[in-house]
Amino acid sequence: MALVQPHGGKLTPVLVPREQRPEWQAKAEKLPVIRMSSRETSDCLMIGMGAFSPLTGFMKKEDYESVLDNMHLANGLAWPLPVTLAVTKEQAETIKEGDELALVDDETGIYVGIITVADKYTYDKVKECKAAFYTDDLEHPGVQKVMAQGDVYIGGDIVTFSELGYATKYAGYYAHPAQTRELFESKGWNTVAAFQTRNPLHRSHEFLCKIGMEICDGLFIHPIVGKLKKGDIPAEVRFEAYKAHLENYFNPKYVEMRVYPMEMRYAGPKEAILHAIFRQNFGCSHILVGRDHAGVGSYYTPYQAQEIFDQFKPGEILCQPIKVTAAYYCKKCMGMATEKTCPHGKEDRIAISGTKVREMFSRGELPPLEFGRKEVLEILTKYYQGLKE
Repeated sequence: MALVQPHGGKLTPVLVPREQRPEWQAKAEKLPVIRMSSRETSDCLMIGMGAFSPLTGFMKKEDYESVLDNMHLANGLAWPLPVTLAVTKEQAETIKEGDELALVDDETGIYVGIITVADKYTYDKVKECKAAFYTDDLEHPGVQKVMAQGDVYIGGDIVTFSELGYATKYAGYYAHPAQTRELFESKGWNTVAAFQTRNPLHRSHEFLCKIGMEICDGLFIHPIVGKLKKGDIPAEVRFEAYKAHLENYFNPKYVEMRVYPMEMRYAGPKEAILHAIFRQNFGCSHILVGRDHAGVGSYYTPYQAQEIFDQFKPGEILCQPIKVTAAYYCKKCMGMATEKTCPHGKEDRIAISGTKVREMFSRGELPPLEFGRKEVLEILTKYYQGLKE
């Protein structure tokens, strides 16, 4: 056996070698500039490292429309969400096919890459939101982003030459798909279960992860460290919580953790498919999908992110879901259980969720040990006390 193949058959990174980056930076500084939103920047980094293989740039019109209409690229390969670069109408008037443009992160002013323009096209923002997020409600954080961006998309291949300091900030824990594949192979893992998280691990998360460990050769905890919505716990705090959890409650022989720089879209079901596709690129054969995966608010039904996988033919996505029903602590079972395994009623269940944990901390309450591990709760307590001070 061997690791699953990358999506589309091979990795397609476009990040230039370290020694060539100064000359690419110098070239970019002489070009007209497109300032990217934080989401566009994070997509640039994901394309750069090969996480979004087979994409080698921002989507052209043909791929964009095909993805919205049927969750496949124009060549027939499964892909659930647009990966696009927006400019204003005024900017678009000065841009023509074949132009090279510098890609600059708007928040930091850092030059990230260069795009070679292949096409430009207008699009329907409401149609995109309804297709991607199943809603055009402006309360949805993903909808807000789309509605606030420019009215014209620029498609074309890119070259990247910066990773915005992530590799230094998360030294030893920041990895490209080619690197995690080497890691898994060195450990003799053929099957790997990925766990996607934007929250510190609570007891339900730990329970899901350990199901994955039993099913596969190894577990890959893969937290997102790109931009999150207001109120989510910062990546630096979560990172310390993950390390404390792993050091105390997981067998290190069968688990690895690395981080990645994407920004959450909160697209629920379609983001679950995206998570599976790029985890396949990282070398994972399975992804754990629990209740309300990548959701926000009440825009998606509890298991919509599990059900969407059934819309694809066998073999279209090689990273398959491990579907787990809602996990909770059962006082009668005296341990973690799920809707599927536990016969007891709601009065015996202690429901656990990241939202509930955050709410308790914000009220100055310490969640019970049925919610989380002591070492993790101590880190989070310190963080929330700091907010109040």
